[in-house]
Amino acid sequence: MKIVKPWVEVEKIDGVKIMKRLERACRTCYRSEGKITEDSYKNLLNNCITRGHESVLEHEKVSIRMCCDIGVYKDLTRHRIASFSIESTRYCSYDKDKYNNEIKFIEPAYIEDKQMMEVWKKSMLEIEKNYMELKKLGAKNDVCRLLLPHSTAAEVTMTANIREWKHIFELRCSNHAHPAIRQLLIPVLLYFKKEMPEIYKDISYDEELNKDYYAELRIVDDF
Repeated sequence: MKIVKPWVEVEKIDGVKIMKRLERACRTCYRSEGKITEDSYKNLLNNCITRGHESVLEHEKVSIRMCCDIGVYKDLTRHRIASFSIESTRYCSYDKDKYNNEIKFIEPAYIEDKQMMEVWKKSMLEIEKNYMELKKLGAKNDVCRLLLPHSTAAEVTMTANIREWKHIFELRCSNHAHPAIRQLLIPVLLYFKKEMPEIYKDISYDEELNKDYYAELRIVDDF
């Protein structure tokens, strides 16, 4: 058994370039391309968002790759206007060398009670033991995966357009969302706020969440 911390990779983005492309798409409606200046995208996008005309934000997309628990990606896949490629527990056989003959579980850092953590660890260890025992008995992955809990680590690639990311952050970064999803997405939101403030600056998030819980954020050129 291996306990790992969550992480998230975000493709390196040029926020200004994205917003300028959104502006050009939007100006098609008014044939006002001649009004484009170096920073005209700022007022235009602010006006679109203020008036609720956000369909223009759908012209651009951003992808992320993350290591999260099964519970997190179950929540995320409820967002319909997004694409997901997820580590399959049917095709990944964790008793193989490729997976170091072990199951990875995401550390629930938000469980601060030591006794509770010990119970959790014992439970995960027992699950791994039983999974491996089933494999020795010849069980297929379809059977073995029935034992896997929400804490099981999985890698996920997710793509959504700029508008849908806005919606996702509004729901999943608030204090009403599960802490495991907040710890993943708040760092992504903060990156988006930095790169595209005209679009994401007004999105609030749970600022009380312990920053030590934040997933490691990696900015990458390619996945």
